[in-house]
Amino acid sequence: MAFDRRLTPARADLAARFLEGQVEAERFVEGEAFHVIVPHAPLRPRPEAAASLDTEVLYGESFTVYEDRKDGWLWGQLATDGYVGYVPRAALTRGPAPQATHRVSVPRSHLYPAPDLKRPPVIAMSMGALLEVTDVSSDGKWLALSCGRYVFAGHVAPLGVTAPDPVAVAERFLGTPYLWGGRSAEGIDCSGLVQVALASAGIRAPRDSDLQAGFGTGVEQAARGDILCYRGHVALDRGDGTLVHATAGFMAVVVEPREALEARIRAESGTPPDQPVLRAIRRPAP
Repeated sequence: MAFDRRLTPARADLAARFLEGQVEAERFVEGEAFHVIVPHAPLRPRPEAAASLDTEVLYGESFTVYEDRKDGWLWGQLATDGYVGYVPRAALTRGPAPQATHRVSVPRSHLYPAPDLKRPPVIAMSMGALLEVTDVSSDGKWLALSCGRYVFAGHVAPLGVTAPDPVAVAERFLGTPYLWGGRSAEGIDCSGLVQVALASAGIRAPRDSDLQAGFGTGVEQAARGDILCYRGHVALDRGDGTLVHATAGFMAVVVEPREALEARIRAESGTPPDQPVLRAIRRPAP
């Protein structure tokens, strides 16, 4: 049976137990709970460091492992968006993730060994990283975490609090380098930017551009926050004739007139003037 390998934990030799009877595999196994313990790590289609970057896993996210390999890779499925692939063993630890209470709500923030901005930071986190807050400093400026570190209170948000405008969230990444498969402030791709921005607004979107082209509701006229879908590319409409996107054209996150992007796509693809390059406009909803 055909299936999308990005979203289905199944191979010819091995598959998740819950897929038994739905796919063919030599054996089926129960998954084991792991969680991410590094700021971000690659998820690849093959257990090779030279393999392309499909996406990234972020600190605090849950990952179900179906194969713990001797070569240092784990094969499994990310809980956040269901993506399946191989993650380095060193990026994860066995067991359920701590009970997250907050998420990082800015593109980049540091964790400190003490509630003191003059202390050397221990680690840097990207937007979407999940944290368990256990206490608040007396001045309310710092939050103590279950991992023994501290984060500036203004850089995180409780899980139940969402951003009102995903476009404004995407704009906070302006200048971030473009990275195929990237999902962090160190590097991000077009669909990663859309996914991260929508997640901040409480909207759980799929990871890749072709999947986002079928997400939400199709509309004829774009409004602020709609996903503009092109062949192999997505952007967020800003409502004023411009869009914000992570693009290989500039190798960065930029704001660009929609007409300029579509003219460039038309020229690069050789699309005739009488044929549109915009494939769909999707309106996401929580």
